[in-house]
Amino acid sequence: MEDYRTNDGRPAVVRGRGLGGVLVLLVILAALVAVVLFATGVFSAHVTQEGTLPAVSVQGGQLPAVDVHANQVVVGTRKETIDVPTVTTKKDAADVPAARTK
Repeated sequence: MEDYRTNDGRPAVVRGRGLGGVLVLLVILAALVAVVLFATGVFSAHVTQEGTLPAVSVQGGQLPAVDVHANQVVVGTRKETIDVPTVTTKKDAADVPAARTK
């Protein structure tokens, strides 16, 4: 491992790109090249045979029996008088020391 120093003797930090960054860059570049090649007509893809889903057969089984009871919900409107509290504010003066900055 090399030890790099600046002109005045301090150690210099050298950071290299990791392999992960290079691989991501290569994958992005390959995807862009593929898109350009398909867009310009160098490559083309044609469906030669239609695909189908696999056949699945299910036999037997039974859904569970469930007995559900629910209360009746009555929805409606009615006139009602309610008490609403009254809120007031009061201004009050207070002596506070002033903050100074330098």
